[in-house]
Amino acid sequence: MAFNHLPAGMHDALSPLSVMPVTHSVPMAKIHRSRRPTVDTGARPDPRQILDRLSAGQSRTSRITHTEHLPPRAGRHAVWPDRIRPEVIAAIQARGIEHPWAHQATAAEHALDGESVIIATGTASGKSLAYLAPVLSALLDGSEAPNGRGATALYLAPTKALAADQRRSFRELAAPLGHGIRPAVYDGDTPVEEREWVRQFANYVLTNPDMLHRGILPSHPRWASFLRALKYVVIDECHTYRGVFGSHVAQVVRRLRRLCARYGSDPVFLLASATAAEPAVTAGRLTGLPVHEVADDASPRGELVFALWEPPLTELHGEQGAPVRRTATAETADLLTDLTVQGVRSVAFVRSRRGAELISVIAQERLAEVDRSLVPRVAAYRGGYLPEERRAIEAALHSGELLGLAATTALELGIDVSGLDAVVIAGYPGTRASLWQQAGRAGRSGGGALAVLVARDDPLDTYLVHHPEALFQQPVESTVLDPDNPYVLAPHLCAAAAELPLTASDLELFGPAAAGLMPQLEAAKLLRRRGKSWYWTRRERAADLTDIRGEGGRPVQIVEAGTGRLLGTVDEASSHTTVHDGAVHLHQGRTYVVKHLDLEDSAALVEEASPPYSTTARDTTAISVLETDTEIPWGTGRLCYGSVEVTNQVVSFLRRRLITGEVLGESKLDLPPRTLRTRAVWWTVTEDQLDAARVNPEQLAGALHAAEHASIGMLPLFATCDRWDIGGVSIPLHPDTLLPTVFVYDGHPGGAGFAERAFHTAREWLTATREAIASCECEAGCPSCIQSPKCGNGNDPLHKRGAVRLLTELLREAPATDSPERGNHAGTADLPKSSEALGRPDAAKTSGTRTETEPETGAEPDTGAGPETGPGPETGPGAGTGTHPA
Repeated sequence: MAFNHLPAGMHDALSPLSVMPVTHSVPMAKIHRSRRPTVDTGARPDPRQILDRLSAGQSRTSRITHTEHLPPRAGRHAVWPDRIRPEVIAAIQARGIEHPWAHQATAAEHALDGESVIIATGTASGKSLAYLAPVLSALLDGSEAPNGRGATALYLAPTKALAADQRRSFRELAAPLGHGIRPAVYDGDTPVEEREWVRQFANYVLTNPDMLHRGILPSHPRWASFLRALKYVVIDECHTYRGVFGSHVAQVVRRLRRLCARYGSDPVFLLASATAAEPAVTAGRLTGLPVHEVADDASPRGELVFALWEPPLTELHGEQGAPVRRTATAETADLLTDLTVQGVRSVAFVRSRRGAELISVIAQERLAEVDRSLVPRVAAYRGGYLPEERRAIEAALHSGELLGLAATTALELGIDVSGLDAVVIAGYPGTRASLWQQAGRAGRSGGGALAVLVARDDPLDTYLVHHPEALFQQPVESTVLDPDNPYVLAPHLCAAAAELPLTASDLELFGPAAAGLMPQLEAAKLLRRRGKSWYWTRRERAADLTDIRGEGGRPVQIVEAGTGRLLGTVDEASSHTTVHDGAVHLHQGRTYVVKHLDLEDSAALVEEASPPYSTTARDTTAISVLETDTEIPWGTGRLCYGSVEVTNQVVSFLRRRLITGEVLGESKLDLPPRTLRTRAVWWTVTEDQLDAARVNPEQLAGALHAAEHASIGMLPLFATCDRWDIGGVSIPLHPDTLLPTVFVYDGHPGGAGFAERAFHTAREWLTATREAIASCECEAGCPSCIQSPKCGNGNDPLHKRGAVRLLTELLREAPATDSPERGNHAGTADLPKSSEALGRPDAAKTSGTRTETEPETGAEPDTGAGPETGPGPETGPGAGTGTHPA
């Protein structure tokens, strides 16, 4: 977790902050301790002026590699469909909205026609109002029924925070409509005494897919009156349902549709998404229904100034003597501090929980040197907090009490934080869709806004800040999900059978792979066939067979040993790397050391401490080919896609000095190995190709290892994955291929579609990989090109020039890659044969060797939000046997 703060005097960012009022433009490194800072509460500042102040000083100016200016855009109005009740239109007008934007009216028309629709427009374009107008109109109609609940609507959000925020907005909008509109949140935080009221009386229920999966669908008889009247299902922020999580949600939606049919309803699905490629196709895959697309954004937009920011090189050296840049965490903390001093309302998005805590702590320390009254106006927001902690932070953000917030993606998803002036993004968030979603959090009141992307020291971020066309001149990605993944589908078939016996006619709803899985589920004694139906006969709850976020297992509770106080949770899959014995854990600015990780009781006992170091776990990985689905020749080499088995074990952790990142020592760990059956893409090279590339046997291991690292770093540019969703292994002589081989695999049981996407875009993907390595200015490799933050071999060996020559030769004879097609999941035959194995995908999850840039994922307590977890072990040559080559 080292964040590379330099000793005083080595870097200008450590100089005391400027404390001049924001009406003056002063160099940020100057000292003005004699004056107290003032916070500008007047007109919103101009984004260009904010950026000028942030970049004042020669060293700061040189960090901006590109500035993109997106001009303001005028809006196009329309009129609401005449089938929207006049009371609803009046309530909307009472909120100051005289006329809808054209896309809002179009989406409402589809909803009123009974057609499912996805609204895929930009941030702050009014997507919520587009679906709320028809929903409110239907609920008002239903309130006139004899039972007062002739129509109901269900709202699904990926996070509890978003559902709570939407309830607040919904109540404000529906207030003039009287008591006929009764919204309620139903999630893990809902008190038990309130749940029966929600089931019996609420007509607009806001929840999340986790609660739908575990709580509502298994108890559907208690929800009978609600489901019988269900007219609309709203799926908000549906672009987040990708990979394994999205595949699970797709099956949960199919289970919901099946139960609705049982109760005689056929709800219309209304989906809202950030701008995405082929939104109708994605929505259709998510719901299993034909979906109309509304993607022409007619809303106005203020000016957006978007800066790409590359932290400077330091005088420090990393592994193998490589040059080291200042971390995005430290750089973002300084920018957030400067923005707070200027009185600029800002959010810093960071990918990890630890990163959010660190940025908050560093910013508070900096502010304490300037004006202690500003210290409480900066906070962290992340998953894993207790419910009351989250609610307090959300309230402070809405009230304006907080000026600066360091947040994980829990805040990215649509929460109304209007009034923000700037967004700082610590590291590329993995997809262009997420990048624009985060950048759009600023300027939500229609004014100008500033967005700054701070590059991490890795190949993809470095490539992007020097190739701005890859961000600003390319369309956003399509969302990847695969509901037919047998590891996803099988537990949902069991859950569906537990809800209502499955029939042959039901199987079509669950996709073409369902029929082939039924005999296996029977053989595993998970389902029993009687007549024409399949039944769940076990005592345990079928819904507990899987965690739909792909995390699995009970969350590990982090408990203060001396007091027994619960500090928070991490998901079981991340526990081996984040709360192992001796790990340093941050919570709300306090530092704790893990004394013991009890895997049986799912608890990590911690004690508060102030160690001068951070901790980083390391692991070893082996991989074997189970089946090759597809292969194509690349010259004399081969490009392959198929099923693999990965075995991973966390074996030790490093202690790194906080100030310099210096390794203080390594401690061994005794944790059990994990086995993962998943999908992978791999390529082989022959001796002739190695000769042509002038890669001799002494260079081979390092060249393969370097190419593997860089290719993993670049894949998120071609698939909607995160670097932490995938892993890789490179081996000079693999026992299954009998050739030098590089593997890149999905970090989820059964695969997530990322490796398949890599196979179909391999030429473009590896071409960008070669360019990223070749264009880096370092001599022998650095984190910006071929070094990985999660390498289990300590980034040794690596051979930069060998990797460039090897990729050049491989690409010279590469055929043009085709468009992606859906895989056939040859691994279906390897479905686990027991409920324990089927229900614990976490036992098959690997965890990479990670640093402070890793997203510490995990669901918030009781169906919270957390990004998909992935293993990401990038192990170099020799890792297949658990050895570390010299």
